[in-house]
Amino acid sequence: MKTLKKTVLSATALVMLATGATSAFADGKNNANSNSKWKSEYEHNKNKGKGKNDKQDKDGKHDKDNHKKENKITWQFKDEAELQWALEYIMRLASKGVFTGYEDGTFKPQQKISRIETLTAAVRLMGLRDKAESTAEMNTELHFKDADKLKKKYPWAVGYVAVALENDLFFETDTEVQPEQHATRLWSTILLIKALKLENEAKALNNTKLDFKDAHEIPAGSVGYVALALQKGIITGYEDKRGNKTFRPNQPVTRAELAALLDRTDGEMPDHDAQAIHGQLKAAPTGGKLTLVKPDKTELTLTIDPTVFIFRDDKKSPVSALQAGDKLFLRTYQNKVVFIEVTEKAPASTAFTQLGVVSTLGFNSQAKLSTIAINPADSTQNSVLIYNVDPNVTIIGDASKLKNGQLVQVKGDKNIVKTIEIK
Repeated sequence: MKTLKKTVLSATALVMLATGATSAFADGKNNANSNSKWKSEYEHNKNKGKGKNDKQDKDGKHDKDNHKKENKITWQFKDEAELQWALEYIMRLASKGVFTGYEDGTFKPQQKISRIETLTAAVRLMGLRDKAESTAEMNTELHFKDADKLKKKYPWAVGYVAVALENDLFFETDTEVQPEQHATRLWSTILLIKALKLENEAKALNNTKLDFKDAHEIPAGSVGYVALALQKGIITGYEDKRGNKTFRPNQPVTRAELAALLDRTDGEMPDHDAQAIHGQLKAAPTGGKLTLVKPDKTELTLTIDPTVFIFRDDKKSPVSALQAGDKLFLRTYQNKVVFIEVTEKAPASTAFTQLGVVSTLGFNSQAKLSTIAINPADSTQNSVLIYNVDPNVTIIGDASKLKNGQLVQVKGDKNIVKTIEIK
């Protein structure tokens, strides 16, 4: 279940699960990104949102605390307007505690992301966060050449690297972690395919001919990973105005782009929704609560967090936009709903109720009432509404008064009157 919507955020609070390990997503460097208006990740779905020249990150401050186990919530991003097309990806991942913001209240979507940040997110996406943050993994003796540097500068990451090793996220020939090196498109693609445990399937595609002008820049042993990622829609290529396609394997990935890659990878995880809640909204939310009818027909009533993040109609929406019958995907934090995505809208209602004065009555060949025309009571103009009448229409009140000039209230569906009440 992935609807993959993109939108621009207006100034409202965002729910973002951040952790003390926020330093996993902050390298403290002021990286300026490419000024190219790339048309890859954000055009992959519905072509919404336009590329924006990246801005120099002038605030390199980040969390320097040691690893902390407790989650906490950051309610708002200072740079929320820059999230743009990646907003839903980011929020969905945040609601799972996979991808987080910075201690200074920003997300920095256009900042290039490091290998250690990407590796950490991949491990969390696999559902191995608790294991990576356990004492046993944190005390693992690593044998990389830069293990001492990693332990000194990124002590919280030791467990993540250890778990990544145990799950074959590194190549056997890797001798360094290179935590601060930028994660490239090719490196990230390989990492995510490995996270899906599809390495054998990828290797079987190593002889695939890739339709990119720069395909020669992709090592032969990596072709299958790219081919498989393309097949599964995890990553896309670029296309210029002349129709030339490129993959740009060595181009650094931004935090926003990684959010898209992670979210699509999550959609390929067999149990990616294991902790999510699905159901159909029983009635419009009231009193800060909503009731879901789950697939097994049981009902679940949940409290809505005041800053809940909701996607409906392909855009961020208020609680009031939720309608009875909407099918929802949601996540909770501390027993409150913090993220809601409307995966299928409730069918549009065609029911109607109209008060007015009878203008004309029509009858069929069997002398049964077949049409009714009324002048709406709430209309300031001399307008007339014409309805077909159900053969089994119910008349409430004295039917003998159903004549021109009589005030009535009609109710029905799809322009067919089911009930006529004499007023």
